[in-house]
Amino acid sequence: MSTSRCLVIASLVFVGAKLGAQVQPVPATPAQQPRPAIPRAAQSTRATVEAIIDRRWLNGQWMATGGVAGPARITIAYGQPHSRGRNLLGTVVPWDSVWRTGANQATQLTTELDITVGNTFIPRGIYTLFTLPTRTGWKLIVSRQVLQWGTEYDPAQDLARIDLRSRTLAEPIESLTFWLVPAVEPQTSQTLPHGALKFAWGNLELSTDWRVGR
Repeated sequence: MSTSRCLVIASLVFVGAKLGAQVQPVPATPAQQPRPAIPRAAQSTRATVEAIIDRRWLNGQWMATGGVAGPARITIAYGQPHSRGRNLLGTVVPWDSVWRTGANQATQLTTELDITVGNTFIPRGIYTLFTLPTRTGWKLIVSRQVLQWGTEYDPAQDLARIDLRSRTLAEPIESLTFWLVPAVEPQTSQTLPHGALKFAWGNLELSTDWRVGR
């Protein structure tokens, strides 16, 4: 084979290899993935807890209930905020400042009969509940001011400031929750209805006692 012919064949091989390289499929660029949606903060909800009192156990305190037949109710209605992974104490719940103890509209206590909370007598009616958190203890504030937004606090309307017990919970509670827990012992004509008022959020539970009458 002549030298010129070898050069032509080599050139053809080179060109063919080059053309073959040109027709190699280009790897497809993966489609851009949509960004994950940012979860929206859960809105605060409205919750209610109540204790229903059988008036047969009121032992002569009929007039204190307003002379109304049927069961009497003690009700707490409150906005229920959610933790959503936040640090609560010192941020969402500020130290040394009155807290609405809920969300949005003020937390409302409605009692259809006279009660005592802690050692404070509270005549039947409608009230607002606030709290004052401090590093040395919490106080429950019972206010005569009603039907306002939760941040509208007027100290001149205070009926009482009641010391609260505190307890650290082993498992955190995601949403602020109130309870009106009745006493476990059987009711008799000598023992008026009573129990514990509790609320908890995160790893902290706070409580005091309640009872019907003085």
